[in-house]
Amino acid sequence: MEVKERIHCRGHPLVSGTHPTTFEVTAEDHLTRKGDCIIGIRADKGAAGLSSEFRRVVADDHAILTTRLTAGGHAVEVHGKGSSRMTLTHPTDLVWRRSSFVCPRTVAIHCDRVAITLPRDLIRTLAEGAELEVVMVALAEEDAAPKVDDT
Repeated sequence: MEVKERIHCRGHPLVSGTHPTTFEVTAEDHLTRKGDCIIGIRADKGAAGLSSEFRRVVADDHAILTTRLTAGGHAVEVHGKGSSRMTLTHPTDLVWRRSSFVCPRTVAIHCDRVAITLPRDLIRTLAEGAELEVVMVALAEEDAAPKVDDT
């Protein structure tokens, strides 16, 4: 089963994209210099606002999550995994992690990109306040695995 979620947010002059283990978007309307993982603010939803179907699919140890970040003509895909430990109950935040740590804000673990590894052109565009579109596609493992022909 494949389920898609779309989030709209925007950059901020203090977006630095320097965090070595995560990146985050938040529904909060402000950012401080300490928020080096935050790449988007004013998101139209946090983890708790994701559809129940999406939350069910991604909260599985075998789920695969592909996230496409697009802003100002720049785009990047991030690949991560789901976890049965995910609750996705945080009202404002969504966090993608390199590690296997899970909290109510976690939407993906074992990600192949984090803030410091996102394209610098994308980060500069977000620091100029550009709109950011986040498209997440959660895929249940049975859909991701190659089909074997038994004939």
